[in-house]
Amino acid sequence: MKSKNYILFPILFGLWFIFVGASKPDLYKKVKKNQALINDVYRHLITNYVDDIDLDAFTKMSIDNMLMDLDPYTVFLENEERSGIEMLTKGKYGGVGIQIGRRDNMLTVISPMENSPAKRAGILAGDRVIKIDGNETIDMTMDAAAKLIRGEKGTHVILTIERFGENGWIDYSLIREDIKVKDVSYFGMLDDQTGYIRLTRFSKNSTKEVKKAVKVLLDENMAGLIIDLRDNPGGLLNSAVDILDMFIDQGETLVWTAGKTRRSHRKYKSKSVPVIPNEINVAVLINQGSASASEIVSGVIQDLDRGVVIGRPSFGKGLVQTVYKIDRERSLKITTAKYYIPSGRLIQKPGYLPEDILADTSGQDTLFETSGGRTVTGGGGISPDYHVTLDPSGPILSACYRGGVFFSFVQKNKHFYDTFDNVESDSSLISKFEEYIYSSNMDIMMKGESNYLNMRESLLALDSSDISIQGAVDILDQYFEQVAVTQFEREEKEITHRLLVEFADYYYGLEGRLKRSARKDKDILKAISILNDPLAYRDVFLPQ
Repeated sequence: MKSKNYILFPILFGLWFIFVGASKPDLYKKVKKNQALINDVYRHLITNYVDDIDLDAFTKMSIDNMLMDLDPYTVFLENEERSGIEMLTKGKYGGVGIQIGRRDNMLTVISPMENSPAKRAGILAGDRVIKIDGNETIDMTMDAAAKLIRGEKGTHVILTIERFGENGWIDYSLIREDIKVKDVSYFGMLDDQTGYIRLTRFSKNSTKEVKKAVKVLLDENMAGLIIDLRDNPGGLLNSAVDILDMFIDQGETLVWTAGKTRRSHRKYKSKSVPVIPNEINVAVLINQGSASASEIVSGVIQDLDRGVVIGRPSFGKGLVQTVYKIDRERSLKITTAKYYIPSGRLIQKPGYLPEDILADTSGQDTLFETSGGRTVTGGGGISPDYHVTLDPSGPILSACYRGGVFFSFVQKNKHFYDTFDNVESDSSLISKFEEYIYSSNMDIMMKGESNYLNMRESLLALDSSDISIQGAVDILDQYFEQVAVTQFEREEKEITHRLLVEFADYYYGLEGRLKRSARKDKDILKAISILNDPLAYRDVFLPQ
């Protein structure tokens, strides 16, 4: 049976609770009528269908099909599928360190985790996961995908990736590791004035880790603080609220949730005197991998004019889930509410439900005001106050990331150097790396070359003996050969920087990687320039 044929099961587990507190007087009558229809369809199928049906498997398939066209976070969970919910409290799991979501109905990488197999291999936020070990993901739930990606430490998994700007699919063969859940991956002073905290997720340990980092940075007399939420997929709402409590004046409304039931309506306010004084300037870094709790923190700081948001628009995940236990082995996770931040903005991007099943199709406001009167935009996600455009990667750099070449080169050459200073002073380093790239026989396509090769094959198929066609092909062949010869020189500075970042990671760990990377990190450089310029920082909050 095709997955889009919605064959449902007789008891809508947990759905009764969704309707509690609804205001329409005929709602229960409609529930009863439609549930009776489902029961009748199920009974007739089981009784009359020509083949014997495995009722347990059929019921599970029916539930999954029922939920398929709702938002991707509403799912039916069986015993082995509940690890995603429990992950925030267990501390580690076997996997490749990748956070996934659905964008445009495609399984998409929200973020690779720091120092993970996925990160080291070069998987990027925004990559689309087309296959997992050969299994197509087009109709796969996120929980089913996570179950395939996770596994025992030391085992292999192949992710087939589609990347914007790249021609064709890319296969990544990854070895699963114990992925440890550590929220603050790094904190420290970037210069004499600027503190930095890299927060990778929001779990029960986030508040404690951030408080520890803040205390150390305050003792080092920081005048400005950068909170890096790039590629942070979110986590626990309470952790986001507790962290905001460190920045926001006591009594301010931080976030609220609204849904159909009374239980889904909650308001969260700051309860304490801020740990971080108001005179300390704050910058928050976000990108397309910043989701959920990350968007709450960055959006609240923006709405209350407590800091400046820098980077690129966030993911746009503002839905609240509640888990209803069915029995000892099964649960139903349902989206029961939406997040709203102080200006009244809804974080969730539209389009997560098909319009033909959505009863309320009224439009949403798109313009809102911060507490200081400046305009911010709604419509889903958080738009930064300063949009930083990143330079596109060249074809050689992209191929190096795709093949994990930086990591492998360092591992094969680290024994030649006693210290990082020895690496940095090696004038032949980049020549060695260039030789290593070309000896590895990587498939490096110049910009437009893949399209040309397809066209070339079609032209020669018309008449390979035609002198005009062969002449045109020869000219274009020579063009791409000349471009390839000089391409490394054009990318040399960026390649050298990325190579030294990888060596810094080897010698000094994540701290070394971040400090070295920050030298050319356009988001961090922009944040430092604004935080250290009182006039530029003040101007951010003036109504335009």
